[in-house]
Amino acid sequence: MAKVLMIDPGKCISCRTCELACVFKHDKEFRPSAARVNVVQFEKEGISVPLMCLQCETAACLKVCPTGALKKNAATGALEVADDRCIRCKMCINACPFGNATFDAVKNRVLRCDLCGGDPQCAKFCPGGAITYVEATSGTLAKKRAYAAKFKDALEVAK
Repeated sequence: MAKVLMIDPGKCISCRTCELACVFKHDKEFRPSAARVNVVQFEKEGISVPLMCLQCETAACLKVCPTGALKKNAATGALEVADDRCIRCKMCINACPFGNATFDAVKNRVLRCDLCGGDPQCAKFCPGGAITYVEATSGTLAKKRAYAAKFKDALEVAK
Protein backbone atom coordinates (compact mmCIF):
# COMPACT_ATOMS: atom_id res chain seq x y z
CA MET A 1 0.00 0.00 0.00
CA ALA A 2 1.14 3.56 -0.72
CA LYS A 3 2.28 5.88 2.04
CA VAL A 4 1.74 9.61 2.59
CA LEU A 5 3.28 12.35 4.67
CA MET A 6 0.93 13.59 7.38
CA ILE A 7 1.40 16.84 9.27
CA ASP A 8 0.23 17.70 12.78
CA PRO A 9 0.96 21.42 13.36
CA GLY A 10 0.07 21.01 17.03
CA LYS A 11 3.20 18.90 17.47
CA CYS A 12 5.59 21.19 15.56
CA ILE A 13 8.16 22.73 17.92
CA SER A 14 9.59 25.12 15.29
CA CYS A 15 13.03 23.49 15.43
CA ARG A 16 13.28 23.33 11.61
CA THR A 17 15.10 19.99 11.82
CA CYS A 18 12.90 18.83 8.93
CA GLU A 19 14.38 21.51 6.67
CA LEU A 20 17.95 20.58 7.56
CA ALA A 21 17.35 16.83 7.20
CA CYS A 22 15.75 17.40 3.79
CA VAL A 23 18.48 19.52 2.29
CA PHE A 24 21.23 17.35 3.76
CA LYS A 25 19.65 14.25 2.20
CA HIS A 26 19.51 15.88 -1.22
CA ASP A 27 22.57 18.13 -1.29
CA LYS A 28 24.83 17.08 1.60
CA GLU A 29 24.79 20.65 2.92
CA PHE A 30 22.84 22.68 5.45
CA ARG A 31 21.12 25.37 3.39
CA PRO A 32 17.48 25.65 4.53
CA SER A 33 16.54 27.73 1.50
CA ALA A 34 17.08 24.60 -0.62
CA ALA A 35 14.81 22.38 1.49
CA ARG A 36 11.73 20.85 -0.06
CA VAL A 37 9.90 21.31 3.25
CA ASN A 38 9.49 24.74 4.80
CA VAL A 39 8.28 25.60 8.28
CA VAL A 40 5.90 28.54 8.27
CA GLN A 41 5.67 30.26 11.63
CA PHE A 42 2.61 32.12 12.87
CA GLU A 43 4.12 33.99 15.80
CA LYS A 44 0.93 35.73 16.91
CA GLU A 45 -0.92 32.42 17.10
CA GLY A 46 2.12 30.57 18.47
CA ILE A 47 2.06 27.78 15.92
CA SER A 48 4.32 26.51 13.18
CA VAL A 49 3.34 24.43 10.17
CA PRO A 50 5.76 22.32 8.13
CA LEU A 51 4.70 22.51 4.47
CA MET A 52 5.78 20.43 1.51
CA CYS A 53 4.29 19.06 -1.70
CA LEU A 54 0.96 17.38 -0.97
CA GLN A 55 1.42 14.96 -3.91
CA CYS A 56 -2.02 15.89 -5.25
CA GLU A 57 -4.00 13.24 -7.10
CA THR A 58 -4.94 15.77 -9.77
CA ALA A 59 -1.81 17.89 -9.71
CA ALA A 60 -1.98 21.30 -11.38
CA CYS A 61 1.82 21.36 -11.66
CA LEU A 62 1.80 18.15 -13.67
CA LYS A 63 -0.86 19.50 -16.03
CA VAL A 64 1.01 22.71 -16.87
CA CYS A 65 4.51 21.28 -17.38
CA PRO A 66 5.24 21.85 -21.08
CA THR A 67 8.11 19.34 -21.29
CA GLY A 68 6.82 16.42 -19.26
CA ALA A 69 9.59 16.94 -16.70
CA LEU A 70 7.22 16.04 -13.88
CA LYS A 71 6.50 12.34 -13.52
CA LYS A 72 4.86 10.25 -10.82
CA ASN A 73 7.26 7.73 -9.27
CA ALA A 74 5.44 4.39 -9.46
CA ALA A 75 7.10 3.05 -6.31
CA THR A 76 6.57 6.04 -3.99
CA GLY A 77 3.74 7.95 -5.66
CA ALA A 78 5.80 11.15 -5.48
CA LEU A 79 5.78 13.67 -8.30
CA GLU A 80 9.42 14.09 -9.25
CA VAL A 81 11.23 16.60 -11.46
CA ALA A 82 13.54 15.30 -14.18
CA ASP A 83 16.14 18.08 -14.14
CA ASP A 84 17.39 17.12 -17.60
CA ARG A 85 13.91 17.74 -19.10
CA CYS A 86 12.99 20.78 -17.01
CA ILE A 87 13.40 24.11 -18.85
CA ARG A 88 13.01 26.17 -15.63
CA CYS A 89 9.92 27.96 -16.90
CA LYS A 90 8.51 27.79 -13.34
CA MET A 91 4.96 27.16 -14.56
CA CYS A 92 4.69 24.29 -12.05
CA ILE A 93 5.63 26.65 -9.23
CA ASN A 94 2.96 29.15 -10.29
CA ALA A 95 0.36 26.41 -10.74
CA CYS A 96 0.70 24.96 -7.23
CA PRO A 97 -2.27 26.32 -5.25
CA PHE A 98 -0.37 25.75 -2.00
CA GLY A 99 2.98 27.29 -2.94
CA ASN A 100 4.78 24.07 -2.11
CA ALA A 101 7.11 24.02 -5.11
CA THR A 102 9.97 26.50 -5.12
CA PHE A 103 12.99 27.47 -7.16
CA ASP A 104 16.60 27.17 -6.04
CA ALA A 105 18.42 30.01 -7.80
CA VAL A 106 21.79 28.83 -6.44
CA LYS A 107 21.55 25.48 -8.23
CA ASN A 108 19.08 26.57 -10.95
CA ARG A 109 16.40 23.94 -10.30
CA VAL A 110 12.82 23.44 -9.23
CA LEU A 111 12.44 22.05 -5.72
CA ARG A 112 9.57 19.82 -4.69
CA CYS A 113 9.21 16.98 -2.22
CA ASP A 114 10.16 13.63 -3.73
CA LEU A 115 9.52 11.70 -0.48
CA CYS A 116 13.28 11.00 -0.39
CA GLY A 117 12.72 7.91 -2.50
CA GLY A 118 10.33 6.43 0.06
CA ASP A 119 12.30 7.31 3.22
CA PRO A 120 11.38 10.94 3.98
CA GLN A 121 14.06 12.40 6.17
CA CYS A 122 11.77 15.16 7.46
CA ALA A 123 9.55 12.54 9.11
CA LYS A 124 12.47 10.39 10.23
CA PHE A 125 14.18 13.21 12.12
CA CYS A 126 11.18 15.26 13.34
CA PRO A 127 11.70 15.30 17.13
CA GLY A 128 8.14 16.39 17.90
CA GLY A 129 6.38 13.90 15.61
CA ALA A 130 4.74 16.70 13.63
CA ILE A 131 5.61 14.95 10.36
CA THR A 132 4.85 11.26 9.96
CA TYR A 133 4.97 8.89 6.99
CA VAL A 134 1.97 6.57 7.23
CA GLU A 135 -0.05 4.11 5.18
CA ALA A 136 -2.43 5.88 2.79
CA THR A 137 -5.69 4.54 4.16
CA SER A 138 -8.97 6.17 3.21
CA GLY A 139 -8.96 7.88 6.63
CA THR A 140 -5.48 9.39 6.25
CA LEU A 141 -6.22 10.51 2.70
CA ALA A 142 -9.48 12.17 3.78
CA LYS A 143 -7.62 13.92 6.60
CA LYS A 144 -4.93 15.06 4.18
CA ARG A 145 -7.51 16.41 1.70
CA ALA A 146 -9.32 18.31 4.48
CA TYR A 147 -6.02 19.79 5.65
CA ALA A 148 -5.12 20.86 2.12
CA ALA A 149 -8.56 22.40 1.63
CA LYS A 150 -8.08 24.54 4.75
CA PHE A 151 -4.82 25.90 3.38
CA LYS A 152 -6.35 26.52 -0.02
CA ASP A 153 -9.17 28.47 1.60
CA ALA A 154 -6.70 30.45 3.70
CA LEU A 155 -4.63 31.29 0.62
CA GLU A 156 -7.70 32.48 -1.29
CA VAL A 157 -8.70 34.75 1.59
CA ALA A 158 -5.18 36.20 1.71
CA LYS A 159 -5.29 37.24 -1.96
